[in-house]
Amino acid sequence: MHRRHFVSALSGAALVPAALPSFVPEALRRLADATTVAISRGASLPPIVGADQHALALAADEDFWEPIQRAFDVDRTLTNLNNGGVSPTPSHVLEAMVRDLRFSNELPVQHMWQVLEPRVETARELLAREFGCDTEEMAITRNASESMETLILGLDLARGDEVIVSNQNYPRMLTAWRQRARRDGIVVKEISFPVPPPSQQVIVDAVAAAITPRTRAIELPHITNLTGQILPIREIVALARPRDIPVLVDGAHAFAHFPFTRDELDCDYYGTSLHKWLYAPIGTGFLYVRRSKIRAMWPLMAAEASQDDNIRKFEEIGTHPAANHNAIPLAVAFHRGIGAERKIARLRYLRDRWAKRVVADGGGRIRVLTPLDSPHSGGIGLVSIDGIPPNELVAWFMRKHRTVVTPITHPEFSGVRVTPNVYSTLDEVDRFAERLLVAARSGIS
Repeated sequence: MHRRHFVSALSGAALVPAALPSFVPEALRRLADATTVAISRGASLPPIVGADQHALALAADEDFWEPIQRAFDVDRTLTNLNNGGVSPTPSHVLEAMVRDLRFSNELPVQHMWQVLEPRVETARELLAREFGCDTEEMAITRNASESMETLILGLDLARGDEVIVSNQNYPRMLTAWRQRARRDGIVVKEISFPVPPPSQQVIVDAVAAAITPRTRAIELPHITNLTGQILPIREIVALARPRDIPVLVDGAHAFAHFPFTRDELDCDYYGTSLHKWLYAPIGTGFLYVRRSKIRAMWPLMAAEASQDDNIRKFEEIGTHPAANHNAIPLAVAFHRGIGAERKIARLRYLRDRWAKRVVADGGGRIRVLTPLDSPHSGGIGLVSIDGIPPNELVAWFMRKHRTVVTPITHPEFSGVRVTPNVYSTLDEVDRFAERLLVAARSGIS
């Protein structure tokens, strides 16, 4: 495939000819440069189907990743290894949002509402295709919290009804369930599983053991924000569906992190943020609800009865900027340009580069609580050093080394979460590993 055909394909023009925003000539030049490298290596262009070996070969190829790194305008005087919270967006995606914000501001009632807002349908279509669902099952939200609280607060539940969650669920989701318990008298049952678990079946068995005749819902993360453990969602859905128990999936850290589709999960409900691993602007997310389930789910904000079966009822949040969600198509194009298989191969390569080194050279003091050499984890890693509290280690990294990581403190485990991203350099990852080893050998005083 020639470069010009590649860029044309990335723009999505073949999918929605008249709806996508126009690209400036240099918008995807970095990806085109990387693609030239991929072609020279004999790698397949997206979509990558059965091309795992090509993806693995490119994971360590800096000639491919260096142009992608330059697509992000980040401060290299700091080392950002906390992309799991929120990631920078590629410069051309940010510029598209700023352009639309300026255009909106000229005459908001006309430019924002009449010109820009209808373009949300392009984002809806592209996200639906990427996730593998019908366009009329895809709602555009601001983040995973909004998506998941729509589900948590939108289910009809009665006093005494039971809900199964994990004690590794995202804290905001647990807070929402606990509020329902206080307000509605439901029972929230938290399951536990070891980190890392000896098998995926251990997680399925923990869910199965918690189910009773009073169970009315199960809500779990697709991948935990704590250790990066990918949960066996399909198996849990298969366990719950014959019992007519809905499974609400929190995909905040999963979508565009590693490749999957709706049908691979077989789920009916899924919420995610797009400002983590898709690299869309901050304040973008989606909520998927299977078409047959839309009517029974109440929206977070009131909607007319005429919208009962309309996925857009979940988007009724009042006045909001169109610029954020209109930049989503550019982020989808960038993601497709990298290739989902290439991305996860690179993220695992970066994780293993630091994680395996510190485990091997840490003298037994360093533990990684994320499964390595496993399909059940991605780019997130949780590491701990015996005798050094995570909060103190995180503060030391920032104070002494201008490196951003985040502490994780859970009743059953603790550590420092490390999340490089596609713009992270090998030098940044290697320096982090070296400093972690220094901390383990010499302390952080």
